[in-house]
Amino acid sequence: MTEITKETIIGDILDEHADCAPYFLEIGMHCLGCPCSRGETIEEACNVHGTDADELVRKLNEHIQSK
Repeated sequence: MTEITKETIIGDILDEHADCAPYFLEIGMHCLGCPCSRGETIEEACNVHGTDADELVRKLNEHIQSK
């Protein structure tokens, strides 16, 4: 995975970058182990949780690029 987008599946991100979990937790996405997160995009999850998908994508990409 080279770049995360709003269409990226949360489960795919966590499979490759488990250290990204805190970014989801800090915005209230505490259901990372639930079956929905395995097939839900960042945009879908952010819509459900009332958070900014663009901001989360930015943070995730910055974190991955800093490694």
